[in-house]
Amino acid sequence: MKTVRAAVHAEEPLTETALKACLVRSPQITLTDVEEAETVVVAVRRVDASALELLSGLPSPTRARFVVVADGGWYAEPTDVVRHRVRAVLWRAEVDAATLARAVCATAVGQAYLPGSVQGRLLDRLERIQREVLGPRGLTASGLSHRDLEVLRLASAGMTLPEIAAELNYSERTIKNILTSVQLRLGMRNRVHTVAHAIRAGLI
Repeated sequence: MKTVRAAVHAEEPLTETALKACLVRSPQITLTDVEEAETVVVAVRRVDASALELLSGLPSPTRARFVVVADGGWYAEPTDVVRHRVRAVLWRAEVDAATLARAVCATAVGQAYLPGSVQGRLLDRLERIQREVLGPRGLTASGLSHRDLEVLRLASAGMTLPEIAAELNYSERTIKNILTSVQLRLGMRNRVHTVAHAIRAGLI
């Protein structure tokens, strides 16, 4: 079983000690410094712009994710919270050792642990972006078009360029141009790398 490297940051020493005491009870979690953590538990008064600024200033690794423990109150745009690598938000009054450990372990493997009301707001915002911004431009949330994704899906199935062109009724040159364009937009090294990234990222 993989051990999660977690750290705690709180302005109040008593709060930090209490959160660490909760985490050390879990055999799946190893406490470490913020600079080395996969998941950082951060205690704040409320989820707002100052809390997000605090997260940005922490010396955590760029791939680390945050679990925020808040006294109460949500005053931030859900998409901004996600952009700051927050994957879990817990209300302090509802936190116990088991809940905190589950949230830390969930975020370490890329899952989310958010209050139901926040999930609803986030989904509403994503739906609006898709409907009003991306959809009219033929794009998906990934920034790729449905055609781009279909070409990647067929390529991932092992089809050659001529086979993909025949399947989608495009010229071989068009398929090649689509794959090259996607490769450049995603910053990948080659076609194989592009398809592998799309699979890992859950795009196809």
